[in-house]
Amino acid sequence: MSERPISVKRFLLTTLACTGVLTPATSGAVVTAKTEAAACDTKPAQPVPTGLSTIKQAYDCIFTGFYGRERLDHRAALAAGFAGLTEELNRRGTDRPDATMPPLTGNRTTDLDAFAAAYERVMAELPDDAALRQAAAGATIKAMVGSLHDNHSRWGRGAQPPGGPGAAYGLGFTTSPGYSITYRAPQKAMAPLFVNAVQGGPAAVAHIRPGEIVQSVNGAPVFVDGVLSSGAMNLLNPEYSGDQPDPVRLALLDPSTGRVRKTTLRPKLFTPTTRPVTARRLDGDVAAVKLTNFQPGTADQALAAIAGLREDKALRGLVLDLRGTNGGSPAEVVKLLSSFVHGKVHSYDCTPDDTCTPNRTDDAVPLLGLPLAVLVDGICASACDAFSAAVKDLKVGPLIGSRTSGMVSGSARMFALDDGSTLSLPAAYQVGANRELINGIGVAPDHYLPLTAKDLRQHRDPAMAKALSLLSAAR
Repeated sequence: MSERPISVKRFLLTTLACTGVLTPATSGAVVTAKTEAAACDTKPAQPVPTGLSTIKQAYDCIFTGFYGRERLDHRAALAAGFAGLTEELNRRGTDRPDATMPPLTGNRTTDLDAFAAAYERVMAELPDDAALRQAAAGATIKAMVGSLHDNHSRWGRGAQPPGGPGAAYGLGFTTSPGYSITYRAPQKAMAPLFVNAVQGGPAAVAHIRPGEIVQSVNGAPVFVDGVLSSGAMNLLNPEYSGDQPDPVRLALLDPSTGRVRKTTLRPKLFTPTTRPVTARRLDGDVAAVKLTNFQPGTADQALAAIAGLREDKALRGLVLDLRGTNGGSPAEVVKLLSSFVHGKVHSYDCTPDDTCTPNRTDDAVPLLGLPLAVLVDGICASACDAFSAAVKDLKVGPLIGSRTSGMVSGSARMFALDDGSTLSLPAAYQVGANRELINGIGVAPDHYLPLTAKDLRQHRDPAMAKALSLLSAAR
């Protein structure tokens, strides 16, 4: 499955200590992960081209930092990396007659040496083209990491846009299905692809509206034989490179009128008009709080917003809208969850041998004492998956909407590699409070009421209406 690097701004992961041991099958030696992790975690003063040393670093990090390392066959990782290399060369018309995978013996160290020798031989025959060499090395690492088949393992080398943490880059809108899900598993996406939020920038200037259905991108359909086009999604979600970007041509269908309009947007830097946390009153005494992520500080912002709504008038309930919410910090999940329930195990972090460590609520967080309803959808990912599972398992409140994404293999450590790139690897896999597997499956809502494109265009929200009805009945 192809993928491209994801920038830190797009998908931040919480850093965990890398613990555990690795027992190589061939040598019988026991190597502590902390010792090898220090060697594989090296950041240069300035980014440099990706090369063989970076590939070796990534390989070492996988076999010290990844939770499933003891069950990995290193030969599969090396074969995937070499396949990624040759596929990239073939795509660029530079395949070599001797670009052949070397024989492997089963020893993790000597097999890496054989791989490295073959890699150096192939690279020595390539044209002196920095972009080609970078692409070849990057494809090798991405394929190696992709062989883990883990949605929280990724390699990234995206340039960060200038302008500080408040700046954004792109077309200025997000879609449902969302890119954070579909770049990894486009086959899971269901038509249509529609605008679910406008953040500002080019989309705001072009008057893009929530609910408009994206029919084509640069003249090509976004769904082919029922599968979402990864190429189209990459164009809709460009990474900042510092170069002048190409314009993106869109055909947009208004589902409420049937009219199709065409517009052209060029990716650019902009200041988003959306905020991480927004809050409002509904029905006079229900707080509706919407989160866009679980990044550091989100829980405090949400709790402060609820307190602000309580200053003038008592509240009888809370609707927490997590539709479109991406991942973030497990600490934020715990803090927000702990404002509704105390004395509970909300999830477990497990090793491949099913040794699981319980994660508990923080009972120092004051309870809100409010009935809760939570709105979820297929973009609710990672930390949002974990929060939703805990709410359902612990019977904190009903989930309303559609099944969450199931992109929650486990919190990850980010390793800094010697070219300035980062490699994220989960140190453990996560299961829910009832020890159920969420990753790849998601959390089913108690009330299935998905938000459609037509609902958005006509300003209807059946899930919110259901939440208000349930809270009213709970009085």
